[in-house]
Amino acid sequence: MLIERDYRGTTATLAYDGSDFSVPENLYIIGMMNTADRSLAMIDYALRRRFSFFEIKPGFDSKGFTSYKNRLGNSSFNKLIDEIVELNKQIAEDKSLGSGFCIGHSYFCGQDECKAQWMSSVIEFDILPMLREYWFDDDEKLNHWENELRGFIK
Repeated sequence: MLIERDYRGTTATLAYDGSDFSVPENLYIIGMMNTADRSLAMIDYALRRRFSFFEIKPGFDSKGFTSYKNRLGNSSFNKLIDEIVELNKQIAEDKSLGSGFCIGHSYFCGQDECKAQWMSSVIEFDILPMLREYWFDDDEKLNHWENELRGFIK
């Protein structure tokens, strides 16, 4: 309750030890949550009522990621990223998923050089398992994307 704007600066007595506690008016709490990570709906709704929300989309077109791609200078990587962008369009249009389930650029960051083994491990151990969860009931769509993504690392 004390993190709500109307109660900031108000003192409450803590039940477990009787001490006073308050949240300063100038404290800002910033949290991040992926739509795909939601769980415990009742707790989720209680938190949602107390915060403002801003959607942050994958940054494949950002200056930083574009610069990173240019530094890596790998045409297979660039084509893979283009394919992930296409995959994200399909995920966003999927009525059972939506834009909150799109694949973020962070899976593809943090490398000094782009090697096929690294791209393969991201696809096999990060992206495809997620798609298997997304489309557990749509073998055709899943098989299509497995073949598409694996085609970039052969």
